[in-house]
Amino acid sequence: MGLQLYQKNLLEKLKESLGAVLPIIGIVLVLCFSIAPIPNSVLMTFVVGAVLLIIGMMFFTLGAEMAMTPMGERIGTKLTNTRKISVVIVLCFILGFIITISEPDLQVLAEQVPSIPNYTLIIAVATGVGIFLVAAVLRMLFGIPLAHMLLILYPIIFILASIVPQDFLTVAFDSGGVTTGPMTVPFIMALGIGFSAVRSDKHAENDSFGLVALCSVGPILAVLLLGLLYHPGGSGYEQTMIVKTDNSVEMWQLFQEGLPYYMKEMLISLLPIILFFFIFQIVSLHLHKKTLVKIIIGIIYTYIGLVLFLTGVNVGFMPAGNYLGQVIAELSYPWIIVPIGMLIGYFIVKAEPAVYVLTEQVEELTSGAISAKAMGMSLSIGVAFSLGLAMVRVLTGISILWFLLPGYAVALGLTFFVPQIFTAIAFDSGGVASGPMTATFLLPFSMGACEALGGNVVTDAFGVVAMVAMTPLITIQILGLIYQIQEQMKEKQAAKDYTSIKVCIENLDNVDNQEIIEL
Repeated sequence: MGLQLYQKNLLEKLKESLGAVLPIIGIVLVLCFSIAPIPNSVLMTFVVGAVLLIIGMMFFTLGAEMAMTPMGERIGTKLTNTRKISVVIVLCFILGFIITISEPDLQVLAEQVPSIPNYTLIIAVATGVGIFLVAAVLRMLFGIPLAHMLLILYPIIFILASIVPQDFLTVAFDSGGVTTGPMTVPFIMALGIGFSAVRSDKHAENDSFGLVALCSVGPILAVLLLGLLYHPGGSGYEQTMIVKTDNSVEMWQLFQEGLPYYMKEMLISLLPIILFFFIFQIVSLHLHKKTLVKIIIGIIYTYIGLVLFLTGVNVGFMPAGNYLGQVIAELSYPWIIVPIGMLIGYFIVKAEPAVYVLTEQVEELTSGAISAKAMGMSLSIGVAFSLGLAMVRVLTGISILWFLLPGYAVALGLTFFVPQIFTAIAFDSGGVASGPMTATFLLPFSMGACEALGGNVVTDAFGVVAMVAMTPLITIQILGLIYQIQEQMKEKQAAKDYTSIKVCIENLDNVDNQEIIEL
């Protein structure tokens, strides 16, 4: 019976994965066979990568449901029940630090900033995440509105951004995605749900989200502060070399080399959370054996899924994205990269592993008031706009601040008008949307286009992650405005109906019995 249930769940996840990934595969294939021809070797590598991506996403989403979410919720609830703030602070800082320091993307980020020693950057970013995870948890426990904290933090960020050298800007804002890896996001979000679940006040639901939002601030501030201390020592970017294979054996060797690499990377990433959980299990949780076995199976699924997913996107999608960007930008009508970028952006966010987890959690926690479909649509629209703007930057070389400053101003302005829960979900969504698909397809796509146009890759192409992280802050909050207006209209209609019924009852009371008999 248990095996049949797992098979059924896997089949459901496979359907979801296909629904998320097939549109982007279709778009790439249409481009390849029309205006942007790419070598057969790159195309075949992309197709194999897509298969791995679909299978990986299937395992990951099931694993996240079975393991990462329950682990986070239980740890969050248990920590809150200790009622010892000092314990919560220390453990949350350690958790934030070790999760970040083992994140593979952080190593990549460190390489992009050669003027700052790798070790210095890694420690600074991990410390920043640890501090802001503590801040996020304390915010939940004390019921501090997220909007108030964001209204303080983001002006500080932009003040620093106006001072630091230009080369640090895009990397700093992109670094917000470091804490939003596909493995850590479900855990951190579940941790927040666990913390807020203990509270019984009316604002507990509003405070269930927002952990990812604040954790994303840590790396941005860390890189900007380091930018004040260090001076750019030349670009850390070297032109992308696309590996072309002559035959299927050579192509398969690429995947054979990638697979063990990502097996190691994901093991390093998962290990801190697993160790933290099992130490917690021994010391405090004492979960039932059956529950523990389910979580262990979920961890294995998560690991398998992420290894396959990341191998697929890094080996298969990255070269295809880079090549497509180059070919489209070299057309006699390079402006077409803007609508193409928007189309890709609209669909690619659906293939982000953590997006599915977020939308499902939102729908579940709000009892369907905020549907996964509405969330998905808002995210897609947001990412489509962000990719359009990112492509405009690639074509024109406009500074990223001209987009981020008004974008965040609008996002922060909306916090005054939308329900608190939408603000928290929106700022979480920004981090979630800018996941591995952005880093391994959209960023190479921008870089390829920038290389073809002869632009500055560091200042013009980098920053696409930051753009993708920004626009959902606006679109999700607009969804919140629409939701609020609809609720107000329902209340008005209900009040109107109530008044009508009341008038009818009063009229009936005024009619004497004889008149009623005659009627």
